[in-house]
Amino acid sequence: MHASGKHDPDGLRLPIKLDSTSNGEFVPVPLEPVHHHARALAFEAATINARRVGASRRDFLVSLCGAASTLLAMNAAFLAGCKRGASYAVPPEAALEPAAAENALAGNEFIFDVQGHFVNPTGAWTRRLPEGAHPLGFVDTEGCAAANEPGLAYLRCVGADEFIKDIFLDSDTDLTVLSFVPSTRADEPLTIEEATATAALVEKMEGTHRLYLHGRVNPNQPGDVEDMERLARQFRIAAWKTYTQWGPEGRGFFMDDAPGLRMIEEARRLGVRNIAIHKGLPFGPESYAHSTCVDIGRVAKRFPDVNFLIYHSGFVTSKGEGPYDPKRSDGIDALITSLRENGVGKGGNVYAELGSTWRFLMRDPDMAAHAIGKLLAHVGEDNVLWGTDSIWYGSPQDQIQAFRTFAISDEFRERFGYPQLTAEVRAKIFGRNALKLYPVPEDVLSKHLAKDAVSLQREAYRNAPDPAFVTYGPKTRREFFNLQQWSRARTT
Repeated sequence: MHASGKHDPDGLRLPIKLDSTSNGEFVPVPLEPVHHHARALAFEAATINARRVGASRRDFLVSLCGAASTLLAMNAAFLAGCKRGASYAVPPEAALEPAAAENALAGNEFIFDVQGHFVNPTGAWTRRLPEGAHPLGFVDTEGCAAANEPGLAYLRCVGADEFIKDIFLDSDTDLTVLSFVPSTRADEPLTIEEATATAALVEKMEGTHRLYLHGRVNPNQPGDVEDMERLARQFRIAAWKTYTQWGPEGRGFFMDDAPGLRMIEEARRLGVRNIAIHKGLPFGPESYAHSTCVDIGRVAKRFPDVNFLIYHSGFVTSKGEGPYDPKRSDGIDALITSLRENGVGKGGNVYAELGSTWRFLMRDPDMAAHAIGKLLAHVGEDNVLWGTDSIWYGSPQDQIQAFRTFAISDEFRERFGYPQLTAEVRAKIFGRNALKLYPVPEDVLSKHLAKDAVSLQREAYRNAPDPAFVTYGPKTRREFFNLQQWSRARTT
């Protein structure tokens, strides 16, 4: 065996990406010593195991055995660091035996990613950038030909083509929802028209209905609520997306404030009754209270005919997660408390989404056990949604593989009353729960199961896969604040 393709020929990147990447909505959190230890163990194991099977290190890392070997190294490092709340249930033999690796990691779930992103590289927003701006200067462009072209051509490295490769070829994702970032109406890095063009590109691949669209609404911004009818009628959006902490003047809103109520009522009138709300991952101290979930139970109780999709589940990276604390005013605990105080139980009209949250939790098994365990115990196994926030984290395949093998320890389950994360529960989270919110016609599902053109292309590609194993979001405080400065210049 020998490495082929243009990406990482020396095998210097791990298939399970353990780094400090942010989605641009929170300051990157540096790796701790335990993470550096895990990476060192993973590279050491990859070198040894590649020799044992007669493969290059790159080819070994691309294989399922490479992913299994990396997860086993993470287990060893976390255990040595006294993190015992959960682990990745991968048998030792999976590091060398393809059949064992396939049994642990391949999976056959229906995967519906309800939070995807990409940046349109030729959009009108690029023509309004300040002189000399380099908005995505932190993008890893190795192996991307556009990186060598002048000006902003390098943005094509995270455009629609790379989005489709990362999501539909390099991962097991079946369907996804294309979401939006907060911005003024004039400066969206991705407009609904451009998102529709990407959906059309997937359609040309005969990937019927593989990509759904959000409609971005900031109800505290003039013109957004008035534009909801156009979005619903012209683009057939599947849900609305809003950021309660964001505002054109720097101040956010609660969903039961006048702007939020106006948005909800318009959504009801238009018949698109899924509202995705960014909660948690606070942008900073300004309007922090509006990033919490205190308002969610109130509006869910008031509008039982509307589904409230809580993106990121209220998670806050700087504070993490522990056992449920009813006194805590933010994080996942605030979501749980708001639901409990308003009588919104499991199986209700509130759904907790895992985009960026699970990606961060992968690096801390104790925190992951508490976060996932609390969501299952209080929100319910039927109301947790799979999301990855990719393309910022590159292909979501590593997130999928980690979640497939994630197991809360017996100690934590007994001590804190967390349910077991069974294969059936994982299948619900991976995709079946989303089908209740984004109905997919049965003929489309049948076509998918019968292998449409995207599935056939995926199968052909995987005869000689070439995943990049890169992430695209900011990885340091400097990169993050450069992005924030560009954003402020773009919206003033």
